[in-house]
Amino acid sequence: MTPKNSLSASQEDYLEAVYHIAREKKVARAKDIAKRLNVRASSVTNALRVLSSLGLINYAPYDLITLTDEGLAQAREIADRHDALANFMVKVLGVDPVEADQAACKMEHSVPKSIVNRLIKYADYIAHCPRGGITWDSGFGYYCKNSCMPGKCEHGRPREPKAEQADSPEGETT
Repeated sequence: MTPKNSLSASQEDYLEAVYHIAREKKVARAKDIAKRLNVRASSVTNALRVLSSLGLINYAPYDLITLTDEGLAQAREIADRHDALANFMVKVLGVDPVEADQAACKMEHSVPKSIVNRLIKYADYIAHCPRGGITWDSGFGYYCKNSCMPGKCEHGRPREPKAEQADSPEGETT
């Protein structure tokens, strides 16, 4: 068995592919994995041998591939990280879903679980806070799409007072 953090990004991708294919079809085949990851069959065979030696999958050449209990646990964690990152980018940042999915695939291997958990909590806060009313469309989306600069916002947001204005003895603004 292997500690969860010792898998390479590529190994995590293969494990996640087996997980998703098995969820859809109950079992995975090497050709399904090759198609999903857009890699050659020989690359899949080598990766499956390694994952099998680590006790994460049940694999024999030309046979069906299934996850072991340990492999299932690790694959779920990888898939959950991926989904959380993609959802955050789509729901909070307003990123295109395809672009978010591609970025999440790259990020899922390196973003620590503690940070992913904070992103999830932040997205939940934005979605459920009764006082928040914060949405992508309520301001930041406009800022990103229109290059709105602080102090020159065309979205009708009040300008921040300058430090010297706020400190003027008579409260006057210039």
